[in-house]
Amino acid sequence: MYNSKSKIAEEFINHDEILKTIEYAKQNKDNAELIDSILKKASKFEGLDHTEVAVLLESEDKETIAKIHETAAKIKEHIYGNRIVMFAPLYLSNYCINECRYCGYHHSNKEMTRKKLTQEEIKKEVIALQDMGHKRLALELGEDPENSSLEYLLESIKTIYSVKHKNGEIRRVNVNIAAASVEDYLKLKEAGIGTYILFQETYNKDTYGYMHPKGPKHNYAYHTEAMDRAMEAGLDDVGIGVLLGLHDDYHYDAVGMMLHVKHLEDTFGVGPHTMSFPRIRAASDVEMSQYTGITDEKFYNLVAIFRLAVPYTGIIISTRETMESRADLLKLGVSQLSGGSCTGVGGYDEMAKLEKANTSQFDVEDHRTLDEITLDLAKNGYIPSFCTACYREGRTGDRFMALAKVGQIGNVCQPNALLTLQEYLMDYASPETKEIGEKVIRDQAQKIPNPEMKQKTAQWLERIKNGERDFRV
Repeated sequence: MYNSKSKIAEEFINHDEILKTIEYAKQNKDNAELIDSILKKASKFEGLDHTEVAVLLESEDKETIAKIHETAAKIKEHIYGNRIVMFAPLYLSNYCINECRYCGYHHSNKEMTRKKLTQEEIKKEVIALQDMGHKRLALELGEDPENSSLEYLLESIKTIYSVKHKNGEIRRVNVNIAAASVEDYLKLKEAGIGTYILFQETYNKDTYGYMHPKGPKHNYAYHTEAMDRAMEAGLDDVGIGVLLGLHDDYHYDAVGMMLHVKHLEDTFGVGPHTMSFPRIRAASDVEMSQYTGITDEKFYNLVAIFRLAVPYTGIIISTRETMESRADLLKLGVSQLSGGSCTGVGGYDEMAKLEKANTSQFDVEDHRTLDEITLDLAKNGYIPSFCTACYREGRTGDRFMALAKVGQIGNVCQPNALLTLQEYLMDYASPETKEIGEKVIRDQAQKIPNPEMKQKTAQWLERIKNGERDFRV
């Protein structure tokens, strides 16, 4: 039976509930009155449930889809303004004991060059990332108790936070590792991580079992219940996601993801901090013909609907997507982008060496540098944000959501975004990016709603120009 508050995976992600929901949605895909009521509800920033999401996903009416996109843009503007949070992945090790069929890291892949960074190599990677301008990282590594142990990860996090190069520092380390125990999550909490990220890949248990035939990740229940254990350990910023293209019906995974959101909200009082929607990409020793994929049109609509459904949660799009797709998706609700990304181990410090060694998890589609992405964002009226203030000020979990839901997060995020952009422009930007970025800051600083905060931000911006760093609200 379906039970959103159950601790059992197959009860809070219930197969029969998903099938029933999809069938209901198919029967109501042309129900104009129902669809109109769903869109009105979304426009009030109230979010949607899994049934409402399913109904919108089934609609093929062009006018309805246009309304979905229009509403998504308005919600994004109301809650996030034009701020886009920037980050980069850092791959520490590609050793893995799992046999995930879609991943280049799978254990039996003989084409893969296996590599694990030493602490000295991690320092070099971090310096390279700092020299780009990054302040926020997402750590990635395969599951291997010998080469990717928790102790190794904890030591690496300590190393990353310790590196201070010129004006650079990593202020937030998010972590994407395999499902773990409450005890291990407590250690990550103590290490000072930001968001704990774990993608479900697919919520369909049969497809999940097929895609993960061997290794610890094969255990569907342990994997699906991981966020409960993370929350119990105090990691109240968690990130979930599905890999679109694994299961042959993306509607199933969309409904499953919404059931996961509801489970977290009903059980812990706060939903996911971020959601990701990567589409499957080519990888070493992976047979791509077995995957159905999802078209751009359906993908864009999916992202827009999730912005309606979970308005206060960050939506991430990585460099798996092309430059053109990412530009389109920013208009539909995306609030976080990776930039200048490398999915290989040791790729930031030694790009030339990386080109001769196959260490990447998957192929990237957007090859722009961080400065090029920052420039494009600024030209299009966005504020590239390198902010990590909420995490460092303790505004996580329900404390962040409480501000977001009453519309006050803008008084915090807008100044912090401008302050960190000013740091980037002073320390790392090309002349063109600096010129365009300065104009964005001048224009947007005038739009800070709180007069006292507007004045304080102006003072801090001048102090940054004079060499000081790390002001935050």
